[in-house]
Amino acid sequence: MDMQATNPDSDTWSVAGHTFRSRLIVGTGKYKDFAQNAAALEASGAEIVTVAVRRVNISDPSQPVLMDYIDPKKVTYLPNTAGCFTADEAIRTLRLAREAGGWELVKLEVLGEARTLYPDMRETLKATEVLANEGFKPMVYCVDDPIAAQQLESAGAVAVMPLGAPIGSGLGIQNRVTIRLIVEGAKVPVLVDAGVGTASDAAVAMELGCDGVLMNTAIAEAKDPIRMARAMKLAVEAGRDAYLSGRMGTRKYADPSSPLAGLI
Repeated sequence: MDMQATNPDSDTWSVAGHTFRSRLIVGTGKYKDFAQNAAALEASGAEIVTVAVRRVNISDPSQPVLMDYIDPKKVTYLPNTAGCFTADEAIRTLRLAREAGGWELVKLEVLGEARTLYPDMRETLKATEVLANEGFKPMVYCVDDPIAAQQLESAGAVAVMPLGAPIGSGLGIQNRVTIRLIVEGAKVPVLVDAGVGTASDAAVAMELGCDGVLMNTAIAEAKDPIRMARAMKLAVEAGRDAYLSGRMGTRKYADPSSPLAGLI
């Protein structure tokens, strides 16, 4: 009997020497306030939160700080480069994060344009190489392209994070084929990042064999973010179990559950 099937707690995943049980990563943007964000995090069971270095107050003591609500000793902070449009900008942002908090495990995103928030892969690759050479462990947001994913891995990405759909769109995974190809070709963790809208989208990502899912808007902009966070936790667990269990084959025609032989 597969131990992972009988004991979900033994089904962990690791990135750059850190091991986690939860396969859900949540963001810290778009919430009503830090208290709601912390409550959603709690309901989600996530062990990693992404933090936009350019948007979060790390240094002004007169303003509320995220750390007062989400304890960095209990939850892994993943600084990200949201809002950066060049490799240089992203590299500078993460150097500041390392100076401020000692972070080496980081999330890199270098956007190509404000309208689609699609990644600029040329700049992303350039930044990945520089950061990896400087001792950072970059988890990298990328297009859903298996070749780009391989190039990032070669450049030093410790995880590749293909988009399911544009950031904040809630459209769900638009191309299951390419996500599946990325999963099959990768030697580092693959996490769907961006485009998840509801629980079924998260389950699909996990059923494709992804190691995890990152989301922000899907929880933060739900009418009841706390309840949606719980739904996402369950969806990620369900999708993972479905993947590990080895689903039935699909058939063109019906196949009765009860045998037709020996009918009276």
